[in-house]
Amino acid sequence: MAKITFMGAGSTVFARNVLGDCMCSEALCESEIALYDIDAKRLEDSEIILNAINKNVNEGRAQIKTYLGVENRKEALRGADFVVNAIQVGGYDPCTITDFEIPKKYGLRQTIADSLGIGGIMRGLRTIPVMQEFANDIEEVCPDALFLNYTNPMGILSGYMQRYTGVKTVGLCHSVQVCSKDLLTKLGMEDKLEGRVETIAGINHMGWLLDIRDKDGNDLYPEIRKRAAEKNATEKHDDMVRFEYIKRLGYYCTESSEHNAEYNPFFIKAKYPELIEKYNIPLDEYPRRCIKQIAEWEEEKNNILKDGKITHERSREYASHIMEAVVTNQPYKIGGNVINKGMIENLPADACVEVPCMIDGNGVNPCRVGRLPVQLAAMNMTNINVQLLTIEAAATKKKEYIYQAAMLDPHTAGELCIDDIVKMCDELIDAHGDYMKMYK
Repeated sequence: MAKITFMGAGSTVFARNVLGDCMCSEALCESEIALYDIDAKRLEDSEIILNAINKNVNEGRAQIKTYLGVENRKEALRGADFVVNAIQVGGYDPCTITDFEIPKKYGLRQTIADSLGIGGIMRGLRTIPVMQEFANDIEEVCPDALFLNYTNPMGILSGYMQRYTGVKTVGLCHSVQVCSKDLLTKLGMEDKLEGRVETIAGINHMGWLLDIRDKDGNDLYPEIRKRAAEKNATEKHDDMVRFEYIKRLGYYCTESSEHNAEYNPFFIKAKYPELIEKYNIPLDEYPRRCIKQIAEWEEEKNNILKDGKITHERSREYASHIMEAVVTNQPYKIGGNVINKGMIENLPADACVEVPCMIDGNGVNPCRVGRLPVQLAAMNMTNINVQLLTIEAAATKKKEYIYQAAMLDPHTAGELCIDDIVKMCDELIDAHGDYMKMYK
């Protein structure tokens, strides 16, 4: 019987998907599930929902226990085989608000701000100390556990865990497994979905759909490029940035256009405000989502429970399939975030890259990809620079690395001068208070 510990179990919908998936697996349905959070109300909500799924879907076979607060964290982790991480340090208020409002004073606009840019840098820096505490406990009470990280900024957090702790870590995202399906659907090529073969590699949120072929081995990219160009030229839609990538770089990437709009200096520019309309870029999108989710949570919780009749079907998330593959030694392929070490030859060895990985009883086995097309590696490097410097800041506690990470961020550098970048960093560090006290 496996033990699965879920860190940040107050992320109820996500915990429901991952742990509900585990209850749908014959290999995992009798697991001990430890729910850990520091928010008592959200932890209680998750317990109620997961107990209902366990009863209705799993005949009560899983053992679900809750652990509240830092003082109970080590017990939540003790003896775990798998640790799922879905924490958000600082939450929407005050930290997310701060990450948007202070940069806005300097003329720097963002869309999501959780993975790169100044918002991603700050989120990474306030999250790494908590993850280091997790690592210390894991190394003590469950040293063989596999740590499945879902928390953003993925490249920064997974990269730190893999380089600076002894915890076996793989970073997981939702975007790899839906990338080509969504693309083909948007372009009216649904008839090519069945039996398609693809290769995706790069970095998290900027993994590249390097090759895609139909069931007969025919290259789909010529038609994809043609239809994407036509769609961007004739209609407004929600994926215009990534379709522009196809036109300018030749390839599609994994994460959404609202994310990728802020990963480069091309689309959000004060000097060219018309680009926001042209590419349909949703500025301040993440705060809007947070406000909506907070406002609708009670209704959503009631809908999920449905008078105790809650059910669950296995979701697209990788986590349960990974655990199942490890437990049964039956191979399963994922797109995982791992330290490079030559998997992608023209990216740094210590970068966190997203590549195909085979999972089995030996754990996570990354696959060698070779070289990316030079323009794609160059785009990845603009993001990797920021990730590596942010990790360096967290590891050394030196503020100058924070400044340098922000200076090298493509969107930040494309808008602000060095003096304003430094002032903005200092203001953000001060505003985040105890979360950033080690950098003052």
